[in-house]
Amino acid sequence: MDITIHTTVLPHEDPEASLAFYRDTLGFEVRSDVGQGRMRWITVGPVGQPGTSILLAPPAADPGITEDERRTIAEMMAKGTYGWILLATPDLDGTFEKVQAGDAEVVQEPTEQPYGVRDCAFRDPAGNLVRIQELR
Repeated sequence: MDITIHTTVLPHEDPEASLAFYRDTLGFEVRSDVGQGRMRWITVGPVGQPGTSILLAPPAADPGITEDERRTIAEMMAKGTYGWILLATPDLDGTFEKVQAGDAEVVQEPTEQPYGVRDCAFRDPAGNLVRIQELR
């Protein structure tokens, strides 16, 4: 079996703010941008890694979601407990400084974790947790 991780999905509430974070702050390229207004599906990914993408999607667009579920998702997003992703870089300190300078909400400065990983964490404009781990 030959399977790769191609795309993961993170919700957004404000597509322009999310686009600015992933494109301008993290330096990701925009691979597609469809829809209009708040109902936009934006695919971004790291430059030079065309096989790995993040789809930024409106959370309430799925017709199978009930109103109670929409409300729960909105509440979790507001608290920053709904979506998260783990990224990696060989230059954690440089990346932290760049992301912090972009006015992202810092959740954790670069820290050596007791389980052998050094990482930091931010929240994107939708409240998703973005952890960045140092490649060693």
